[in-house]
Amino acid sequence: MNFLEPVAMQFRKFGKLDWNASVLGFGCMRLPTVEGNSHGPNINEAESVRMIRHALDRGVNYFDTAYIYHDGNSETVLGKALRGHRDQVKIATKSPVWLIQKEADFDRMLNEQLRKLQTDCIDFYLLHALDKKRWNEIVPKYKLLEHADAAIRDGRIRHLGFSFHDNYESFPDIINGYDRWTFCQIQYNYMDTENQAGTQGLKLAAAKGLAVVIMEPLLGGRLAHPPSSIRQVIERSSVKRSAADWALQWLWNQPEVSVVLSGMSNMDQVKANLDSAGHARSHSFQAAELKLIAELQQKYRERTAIPCTKCNYCMPCPNGVNIPANFEIYNEAFLHEDIPGARFKYQIFITEAARAGVCVACHDCEDHCPQKIPISEWMPKVHALLGVA
Repeated sequence: MNFLEPVAMQFRKFGKLDWNASVLGFGCMRLPTVEGNSHGPNINEAESVRMIRHALDRGVNYFDTAYIYHDGNSETVLGKALRGHRDQVKIATKSPVWLIQKEADFDRMLNEQLRKLQTDCIDFYLLHALDKKRWNEIVPKYKLLEHADAAIRDGRIRHLGFSFHDNYESFPDIINGYDRWTFCQIQYNYMDTENQAGTQGLKLAAAKGLAVVIMEPLLGGRLAHPPSSIRQVIERSSVKRSAADWALQWLWNQPEVSVVLSGMSNMDQVKANLDSAGHARSHSFQAAELKLIAELQQKYRERTAIPCTKCNYCMPCPNGVNIPANFEIYNEAFLHEDIPGARFKYQIFITEAARAGVCVACHDCEDHCPQKIPISEWMPKVHALLGVA
């Protein structure tokens, strides 16, 4: 891309608020580190500040972090980067719901975050990574909504929202379970239209007047670096865009999308995303562009090893195996040519008791599978590939 002639940042109304957000938000989960990775605690502070301020100078006014990012150091670095610029931006950060063990923890963590961010008020505060269990158990048990309301009244928080990681079925319960949500944050991209909240959740939230902030627009960078068969489709197109730009523009084409977050790890990524954001328009895709996205989706689906539709008819497994989750991660290894990433997800997101290696080949699940998948034959293959430490 040519960075010599920067284009102006685009802005969109943020839900029902009288405020326009930059279409690109700076996500501070993958800041550059001293070691050169994007997740460790030792943030390269000088480079991170340089990147954040460059984005700010180019019009980015929404900066997102969380209590846990970079082992608690992300908020501190963002606070330093925004010193002297606080009135130009909105800050979003998150309460780690799963770490709360008593009511007092909510305020203790919030006050710690205010100190780290060097501010007396957080513009957009999220209950982090809500799912059905946390919504139904942790949130009421520790009165988190009541504590958040109190923090809004005393000025430490301006607006409350949530980030979401679960199936769509629990999304309406959360959306409708509190009448003062201002915004929500969902994982969404052209390969996640039916995963988690999906397109259905995007439209539901927008219809209720919530601003919708998008996370994982590039699936952790995988859509920016697609397999060769996907790259060939992109390169044949008469519309010349990078793989990352196709994914971002597909999101911005949808008027329900308020902000697209990108976790940027180097200045080249910042510049490329800023250039993309300058061209963001809703309802801009023509038929040929929509057709190309559909072709990309189909090409990815053709790389699926196991034809599981996640209908959950196979569940519950009498031995506790989470069959759809195991299949999903196994398929991702081939979809994105990323076996190490799939192994990481297998270890982190599926408990040992629910992994494929627990399967005893009882065949009970196979009687219920509409796709007639030989599940007991696949399970040892899944564990053999993913169960490598």
